[in-house]
This record gives sequence, C-alpha cells and structure tokens, in this order.
Amino acid sequence: MSAGLRHSRDMTDFMTQARAAEAAMRDVFPPTPLQKNVHLSERFEAEIYLKREDLSPVRSYKIRGAYNAMRKQADQALFVCASAGNHAQGVAFMCKHMGKRGVIFMPVTTPQQKIQKTRMFGGDNVEIHLIGDYFDDTLAAAQDWCTREGGHFLSPFDDADVIEGQASIAVEIEAQLGRVPDHVILPVGGGGMSAGVTSWFGDRAHCLYVEPEGGACLRAALKVGKPVALDHVDTFVDGAAVGRLGALPFEALKHVPLPDVLALSEDRVCATMIEMLNVEGIVLEPAGALAIEALGDVRSWIRGKTVVCLTSGGNFDFERLPEVKERALRYSGVKKYFLLRLPQRPGALKDFLAILGPEDDIARFEYLKKSARNFGSVLIGIETKRPENFVDLFERLEAAGMAYTDITSDETLAQFLI
Repeated sequence: MSAGLRHSRDMTDFMTQARAAEAAMRDVFPPTPLQKNVHLSERFEAEIYLKREDLSPVRSYKIRGAYNAMRKQADQALFVCASAGNHAQGVAFMCKHMGKRGVIFMPVTTPQQKIQKTRMFGGDNVEIHLIGDYFDDTLAAAQDWCTREGGHFLSPFDDADVIEGQASIAVEIEAQLGRVPDHVILPVGGGGMSAGVTSWFGDRAHCLYVEPEGGACLRAALKVGKPVALDHVDTFVDGAAVGRLGALPFEALKHVPLPDVLALSEDRVCATMIEMLNVEGIVLEPAGALAIEALGDVRSWIRGKTVVCLTSGGNFDFERLPEVKERALRYSGVKKYFLLRLPQRPGALKDFLAILGPEDDIARFEYLKKSARNFGSVLIGIETKRPENFVDLFERLEAAGMAYTDITSDETLAQFLI
C-alpha cells in the first residue's frame, strides 16, 4: 500500500475499511456474481471467472466508490461530479437513495443511453450539464463550478474513499471464490478501481491491467514516472477513455511492471463484445469487454490457473451496435474496403463480379469518380466467411489487371469514406 493512497493509514487499516465498505453496501445492493465461464475456460485451458460488475444496480462498479465516499460525507447536502457516464449513474443513484442533491457534468459525446439512465436514477435529485468533447474538459468544468458554487466534489477515481469503495470488488472476489485467484485482469480508465483491487490483493494475486490504445494513460504514466496528459484520446471505449491517470491511483500502481499493462485496439474490443453477446447473451460496453479480450494476449501465463476477469460495465447503447459489428468484422479480417480502378467500358462491372469468390458478398459499392475518360474510382466493401478468401480475391484482381488499394486499415480514409 503506497504512502500516497493510505494518508497515514497502514495496509491493515485499508483492508479493514474496504471490508466495512463492502458490508455497508449490502444495505443498497447484493454482491455482484462471480461466475465461472465454461466457454472461456475451455478455450484458454484455465479456470476463467467473470466478476459481473455489469449486473450492479447501475450496470457498473462505479456505484461502489460513489456510495462509499458519500456515506463518509453524509453531512454534505450537495455532491458534484464529472463522468463519462458510469460514475454519473452511481452518483445519481446514491443521491436519490440518500436524499442528496447532485450536479453532474458529462461530456457532450456521452452515449444517450448513459445520459438517460443518469436522469432516471437521479430523478429530481440531480441536474446534468453536458460540457466538453473529452472527459478532461468536462472534469475541469465540473471543478470550476464546484469552486464557484460550493458542494463536495466527488472524483470518479482520484479520491481515497472512492478507491476504498472500489476495493470492495476484491473483498467479494476473495469471499466468493474462497481463496485468492492466481490472476486478476482489470480494465483501466482513471485507475481508481485498479488501485483499490491491487491494494487489497497486494502480492497475493498477480494483477494485469488493460487499457484501450486510444486512452493508455497508465502506460504513459509508468513510462515517465508520473501521470501525464495524453495528446489525444479516442472516446470509443468511453468507460476507459481518460486522458490522464489519477494522482492517487498512480501512487498505488507506480510499481506495476510495464509488461503487465496491455493496450488493446478499439476494434479488438468490439470483437469480444459481439462474441459475448452472441455466445453468452452478456451485454457489455466497450470498457467492460477489455479484460476478456486480454485473455488472448496472456494465454501462456494463465494456462492451468485461476483467473478473474472484471467485466466493469454493461451500459451499452444498442444504437451503437452496427458500428461495433462493423469494427469487429474488420478486426477479424472478414470485411475489407478497397478502392478499385474500374475501366469505363461496357462489361467491366460484370468482369469484376465474375472475379468474386462463392463466399464473397458486396457490402458497399459506390462510384467515387465517374468523369474520367478511361477509368473510374469505385469504393468497394466486401464481406466474406474466412479471412484467407481475400488472399485469393486480390490475386484474381491482380491477374485480371484490375488496380486496387486496400484502405481497411487507413484510419484517415476510413473516417471520410467508410
């Protein structure tokens, strides 16, 4: 336990407080399930358990930290917070439960599902302000408002009582499993939950940390020895899209070996979301799928071991499902986009169609330029059954003298064309 986190409390005191926080939560909600997943266990030849924080009353673990901090500040009448969605729902839920007033700041880019549920949980007890494209802009706005208007600012992760509340996850894991697992895989945003769980287990369990590539603030902090602001944040994995690790979480995590921190592409996370929905019927938000997707990167470490993956949230707006499916198909290699230089002559399109294989379907066909005298540019989207089908397709295109450019992984072009 680091000096920065404990504030003169020793490790024994932290564990005592974490147990007390977990016990107090039983007045609000039961322990979230710890479920062995047969599908994942067989695939990775390990005992894989899912800690289902997506089944809390607000469908994420954030209610834990919010409740613990608010019960310790019970004399406060007004709570102010900034959140990308899940912390907001936890604070809103507890404001209504405890009869407190809440002012909640959320990024403009927050999915509507999370905004609506925050309103639903808080009712007349909360007011919501949508400010900023990125969480860090929203955080600054919330802190400025709190300074001017008063109230207790409730950080989503950079607060000792919030961290202590998130540690209740680890208290439950150990009690439900009846022992300490070999590995615990944790998604990382601002670091509060990771700091709490890591502090509870200490050296008794090996913790692995997973971030989205577009928000890898823990890796950035470990590389330079302090929290630093990222130059750019990809907000797709909104529950973990934080541009700067919290100062208190860093004190608890600063000794984490860099190889224990994984950064996964946003498209990879989409593939896991689709798989868990189709195979297990489990609805996960992007951040909630991070820990499961990381299993493929540590297969050799976990074989024969007991592993707990924390599914941190299930607040998924199904209006995003087409985008998630699209990104999953592209990542798995069964959907590609390319620009085709098609001759401007009768029968050219028919010749192209004849080149397609029996498992190749046209998902997109759009002329981008038809005014050229001899050739026209066409945007083609092809979806197939197996990634290797594209090797054969491109060989047939080249043999037919049809020039093409694969733009599937070109993010700049994809933003404008796909």
